[in-house]
Amino acid sequence: MDYAAATPLDPDVLKVMKPYYSEAFYNPSALYIGAKNIHNDISEARASVANRLGARSSEIIFVAGGTEANNLAIHGVMDIYPTAHLIVSAIEHESILRPAGHYSGTQVLVGEDGRVALDDLVSKIDENTVLVSVMYANNEIGTIQPIRQISGQIAQIRQQRKKADNSLPLYLHVDACQAPLYLDLHVARLGVDMMTINGGKMYGPKQSGVLYIRTGVQIRAQTTGGGQEFGIRSGTENVPSIIGFSKAFDNACERRSKESERMVTLQTLFFDLISKQLPTAIVNGSRKYRLPNNVHITIPGMDNERLVMALDEVGIQVAVGSACSASSDEPSHVLNAIGLDDAAAQSSLRFTMGKTTDEQSIRRVVDELARLVV
Repeated sequence: MDYAAATPLDPDVLKVMKPYYSEAFYNPSALYIGAKNIHNDISEARASVANRLGARSSEIIFVAGGTEANNLAIHGVMDIYPTAHLIVSAIEHESILRPAGHYSGTQVLVGEDGRVALDDLVSKIDENTVLVSVMYANNEIGTIQPIRQISGQIAQIRQQRKKADNSLPLYLHVDACQAPLYLDLHVARLGVDMMTINGGKMYGPKQSGVLYIRTGVQIRAQTTGGGQEFGIRSGTENVPSIIGFSKAFDNACERRSKESERMVTLQTLFFDLISKQLPTAIVNGSRKYRLPNNVHITIPGMDNERLVMALDEVGIQVAVGSACSASSDEPSHVLNAIGLDDAAAQSSLRFTMGKTTDEQSIRRVVDELARLVV
């Protein structure tokens, strides 16, 4: 019940990756035929990802996971405009908040449901703002943000700047690491300038990912050297990871509709059982604008770490928050941002479902949780 932290590698993804660890091991930059064939395979993988996103191949940058992509987006833009202003939401992943902390920036608050207030965001954009970064769906509480409305407002501000002879660009970056399995990622429909996708969250290899960068966005490379990835991310390509990412993304797009429907049914059952068997539990985040595989609750008076360990002993894995911050004793900044005090945050649990989750799993989880709480 912790698929937001990691997903197992899909067998058909592993199958397409395997040859690139052995016989197809060549450096794609070499001149001989075997290497050129691998270079072509990378190009095909890039084109496949681009097609799924409604983008150009030249706009797809392969990276080593979501954290690198987020850092590249923030530092890559802000290093060009170091005195400019950026805006992030208060519930972003640490891989956004930490790089953003190096620059002059503002955090946009969220409501109790975890949704960004559009009016508040727009009011914080000034004539010196160059970058806005808002995650598509939150990794802890599952709240989905109004990305299309945000991009629409940003488009209007761009027009106003043009009339005012303000030539500073205004970019929208979206961290979509939790989104591919359940949400539309077509970049034109969303109206985004940059978007982060993480293969390790969609049954692809860990440390695989993509940063979509719209043509025309000015970005400075953070890793320089041989000029791979259009000079934006140098280093010999991790070919198995790239091939695996492309296959996993294909699978996610093809299975999205059916799997989303299945998850909604399981999530509804989960919420119903909790209300009956754990009436004191409080659901965190939006019920309407929510990833269908996410259930996040507070059980007042309970120690969430004790519950995690007790559930683990009976073969159920759950989370207290972001896996990337699990070693920290600090309460979740996401839960604090939606109004939970430290005591409530430390009484909260995250359950995230995946492809092996079924009705029987949900019933067992709630039964065991109710037993422990009582």
